[in-house]
Amino acid sequence: MEPAVKYINKKFPNIDFRASIQALGSIQKQKSAVMDGLSSFYDSFIDVMEFRDHVYELLNTIDACQCFFNIAVNFDFTKNYLDLITTYASVILMLGRVDDRKALVGMYNCAHEMSNGSSDPSYPRLGQMFVEYDHPLKKLTEEFGPHTKAVTEALLSLQLVYPRRNLPAEQWRSAQLLSLLSAPANMLSPACCETMACEYLSMEVMERWIIIGFLLCHNSLNTNQASQELWKMGLRSGLYITLVRDEILQIHKVSEDHFDNMKGYSKRIADIKECKEHIIANCGAMHRERRIFLRHALKELTKVLEDEPGLLGPKALFVFMALSFSRDEVLWLVRHSENIPKTKTPEDYTDTHMAELLFYMEKLRGLLGRHKYVIQRYHLQYLAQFDALALNDTIQSMYVCPEEESVLMSSFVSALSAMTLKQLENGDEFDFRSLRLDWLRLQAYTSVAKATLALKEYPDLAKLMNLIQFHTKMMDNMDNLLFETADLSILGFYPRVFEKMFSQSSEETSMQRYLMAFPMVCAHFSQATHPMCPEETDLLEKKTIKLCVTFLEEIARQTSSVILEICAEQCNLEEQLLPKHSAQTISTARNKKLKKPVPKKGEMPKEKPGTESQRKDRFIVTNMDKMHLTLTELCASFSHGSDITVFKHIIVPSEFLLSQLETRLAKIIVQMANYNQTTQDIIRPSELLAGIRAYTAGLHTLSSYISVDVTRLVKNVLLQQTQPLDSYGAQTITTLYTNWYLEGLLRQASNAVIIHCPTMHCFVNQNAENEQAFRAEEYSDVAELRALADLIGPYGLKFLSENLMWHITSQVGELKKLVIENMDILVQMRANFDKPEVMAGLQRRLTASENVLKRMTIIGVILSFRKMAQDALGDIMHRHCPFLMGPIECLRDFVTPDTDIKDTLSVFELASTAGLSCDIDPALVTAIANMRTDNSSSEEEVKLACLLLIYIAVSLPILALDENSFYSRENGGHRNNIHCLATAINQVAAAMFTVLNKNIEQHLKEFLLVASSTLLQLGQSVERTEIKNRDSVYLLLHMIVEESPFLSQNMLESCFPYVLLRNAYREVFKTSIYTLG
Repeated sequence: MEPAVKYINKKFPNIDFRASIQALGSIQKQKSAVMDGLSSFYDSFIDVMEFRDHVYELLNTIDACQCFFNIAVNFDFTKNYLDLITTYASVILMLGRVDDRKALVGMYNCAHEMSNGSSDPSYPRLGQMFVEYDHPLKKLTEEFGPHTKAVTEALLSLQLVYPRRNLPAEQWRSAQLLSLLSAPANMLSPACCETMACEYLSMEVMERWIIIGFLLCHNSLNTNQASQELWKMGLRSGLYITLVRDEILQIHKVSEDHFDNMKGYSKRIADIKECKEHIIANCGAMHRERRIFLRHALKELTKVLEDEPGLLGPKALFVFMALSFSRDEVLWLVRHSENIPKTKTPEDYTDTHMAELLFYMEKLRGLLGRHKYVIQRYHLQYLAQFDALALNDTIQSMYVCPEEESVLMSSFVSALSAMTLKQLENGDEFDFRSLRLDWLRLQAYTSVAKATLALKEYPDLAKLMNLIQFHTKMMDNMDNLLFETADLSILGFYPRVFEKMFSQSSEETSMQRYLMAFPMVCAHFSQATHPMCPEETDLLEKKTIKLCVTFLEEIARQTSSVILEICAEQCNLEEQLLPKHSAQTISTARNKKLKKPVPKKGEMPKEKPGTESQRKDRFIVTNMDKMHLTLTELCASFSHGSDITVFKHIIVPSEFLLSQLETRLAKIIVQMANYNQTTQDIIRPSELLAGIRAYTAGLHTLSSYISVDVTRLVKNVLLQQTQPLDSYGAQTITTLYTNWYLEGLLRQASNAVIIHCPTMHCFVNQNAENEQAFRAEEYSDVAELRALADLIGPYGLKFLSENLMWHITSQVGELKKLVIENMDILVQMRANFDKPEVMAGLQRRLTASENVLKRMTIIGVILSFRKMAQDALGDIMHRHCPFLMGPIECLRDFVTPDTDIKDTLSVFELASTAGLSCDIDPALVTAIANMRTDNSSSEEEVKLACLLLIYIAVSLPILALDENSFYSRENGGHRNNIHCLATAINQVAAAMFTVLNKNIEQHLKEFLLVASSTLLQLGQSVERTEIKNRDSVYLLLHMIVEESPFLSQNMLESCFPYVLLRNAYREVFKTSIYTLG
């Protein structure tokens, strides 16, 4: 397309596509696509051309009628006239900034001519307009030559308003501008003046009128001193004015370039340079002082009106003036922050306190919306009982009043007099648009040169009608008035400046309570859209939502950082109170009691917990004090509103805070666990629980500042910690503790480095030469396992159980392989267990007996740990929800051996999940059931299960050969953990025969018979090595029966003499060493 674009730009507007087929060939190939793609641009240019035609016609009509303009008299007429001029000039200037306008129009017309055989009808005029406006400002000046008189008259009427509005902050302060407290006696008097609408007219708008107006009609600058003074005042207001959105006009550069080619304007160029120097030297500081004044003035105004909202009736004008003044200062700073001039004080063009100004603007807007009924009630009575009467008296005093004008004014009086409070109380909607339109129409009628009723001769009528117009807007048009005075939607087109303002304000502690103003301002951005350009709405909506979310996330991030730092400090203080830190205090107290020598001077005594709260001077500010102050400021920003509506999206700021806290708290809890996979280090569950409770207590202080559900937050976080992975896919403490207990504790317990101690209900370290990295009882006693159950709950313990079951099933799988290898021998042993001579021969042929017992011991260790964890969970559940546990226990106890196995397992699964012990472990049943393959038959599985029990039973005598098989009374178990075989045999047998739907008691009886027989044969042995730990092994048989819900002591006595057990206990206990203290 590039050759075509070059050709069109060169030949525009006279493009002969027939003579240049080669250059325009690319357009010929894609003519439909070109027309579709460029039609919106072409139509927009035609709209500009038609708009120009209408403006021409209207301006000529106004000149022909010799209309009178005065902003203080016919306000709406003059304002609309000046808006028309500046809007038209802005459109033409913007047209000149479209670099490819000729190419776009030329390409579209070529494609149109190629498709339809003729050019577009509008193209000749459009092309001519583009040629004429190659230098838009020069052409505009020529066009406005005939309109100079009317434009100058309208601009000079601003002398009554602009100079007194464009004052430095010192004069505002001395006049106590916007203060309701400056004259308490007049607090209830209505705020009125002769130029009502001019009081909240935007300074930016007036400056745009003055600059653009005198650029187009500059003749009076050399002839009229008043024009020159007003123009200079406008030039001193700033370096830039807005054309549209973020498109600005560099006032001094454009004015100087424009006047540079004109004769007799050298003095004006000097004036422009002088004004620019004045701005660079003074303007930034002047506007900074204005913003400081407005911050304090708006704060005072807000506080007074919050306390006495009834003042919004008589003092509504003050609110709109405050909003208009503040908006002008905000937009001035935005325009100039993007293009800071070279100055010695660049800090004047930044404002770290902008959040406060924006916040009070939003507060005033909110007050107007919240107390709309108060404002309407006041102004309804004002209109009906004062304005209507005053207007009627004014009409009666007029000596000339034509019929049409008389009808209009009489309708005004009738409409105002007819209003009653009952209408407001009934919720009737008021609509005074027709009245205001009639007033505009009346201004037009009475402002022409030949009007019978000349409005300029009746200034009192104009002033009264302007007052009435303001009062009617208070009744039905407050939203539009707020749009005029407080709309900040232009900030959406300066995202970089807006974000910079936010960043600067967030660094100031005193401004943090006002930070919510930034996302609240984002709600204005929807007002920047226009129904004539719907395609940009989606884009603007996405950018606005993104910006709003960015602000809220940053506020939430800062708040969460502070509260979590406070929680971390509280956690450190809580950690000092842990029992493990009491040893030194106890030792010191004991030494003092025994009168031992005090430590040397070099040794600093450790500070006791609580010393950090002792203050010698109240003026000393600690780090915690600063953090609490920061937290107070940040939380104050969340309390200003429950939600923000942005483009029909309802955004709840507190949810961002909760989301941040949830994410970060989850990470902190995992970090507090301090798990090191390499060294297998982890914090004790009780210490982690204490830390989490400290964090929870700290987070609950947040409820004192803002209305957030901290309980829900903590529950969400802790509930996620009971799962293997949290909502972000990160590991939780459930996973960490599961890994540690499996790899760090149970792996060493499987090797008998750590032993299970039934007496103390924990695991303990063996007195081995290699000192362990941790003490097992510190992680496995009742208190720690209860803490673990409190931390990871039933869900976490279920995950832990599933991992334990995986290890158990892997051992069961290996055991089945060993059974298959020795199946023939085991079958013979099962048939001949009561024949000692045969059994002795078969025993010698049997292999891997130690392996079987080792694997069963591992299973027993795992199941013993699981039982301890289940008991701890049961204790926690009884403490947390006793009313739930009662019915579950009742349901479990209701199950009998005759109950259907499916129902039994369902009830046991419920009970097991709640931490209750069951005759059959449902988790183990499920795990073993999942081991079955489609190839295996039930008969084979039953045979394997039976032979496995035989295998274990005939292997028991081998345990006597192990010197670690000695029973320790202190621990209540054997030093090689073989006492865990009792749990393993009972649980595995019950689970396997439940899966196979066989009688558990029958097969356990068979096991008991075989085991008794083989152990009795051990009693007949005379070899010293075999009888060394024989008594300890006998006790194992008693443990199996004692732990089994399916076997009884009667069954044991029927096959194994009780006297042997009694003697075994006496022998074992005789060798125990006691210490009496």
